[in-house]
Amino acid sequence: MESSSLRVYGGVAGGDRQAERRAQFVAAGFDLLGTEGALTVRGACKAAGLAARYFYESFADRDALAAAVFDHVVGEIAETTLAAVQAAPAEAHPRVRAGLANIVRLVAEDPRRGRLLFSPKLNLPVLAERRAASARMFAGLLGAQVREFYGAGRDATLALDTEFLVGGLNQTLTAWLDGDLDFTEEQVVDRCTRIFVTLSG
Repeated sequence: MESSSLRVYGGVAGGDRQAERRAQFVAAGFDLLGTEGALTVRGACKAAGLAARYFYESFADRDALAAAVFDHVVGEIAETTLAAVQAAPAEAHPRVRAGLANIVRLVAEDPRRGRLLFSPKLNLPVLAERRAASARMFAGLLGAQVREFYGAGRDATLALDTEFLVGGLNQTLTAWLDGDLDFTEEQVVDRCTRIFVTLSG
């Protein structure tokens, strides 16, 4: 028998309502982490305008919400970056530039993304784990793009290069967003594109 929490109410199925509430908590968590840098269950409930019982139907604790927020932002960046690369002309420079331009634009246009991805002030252990995992994921995506474009096979050198490029980009964007690098967005994209094309080629 279907539980009362999953029944249709107001024309919306229970599962859909739960998904909507989860999305509200993710949005609230993103705002809290990206602006105040502090996240609590009580704060997330207040920001989302939902009771604590709804929080626990989707998340075990604060760390679970923080992980969901991070995964949502990284997923958005990865998806749109791959789309930008695929839409660019089938040449190394425009493809690399399209991907980097998308990443830089996304972290620049919403400071909350940059804070979540790079700020050392957000030092939750779960975010440190997610940052390390996302760096490996982006290195893997970059390696796959290089192999597809150049017809290269898997090798240790390519793995080293992609780890270096992704790690270097992360540090560059961290310094740039902190104001330590005096470059425009376009200059950052242009310079990083040149480095990526030179090394990946």
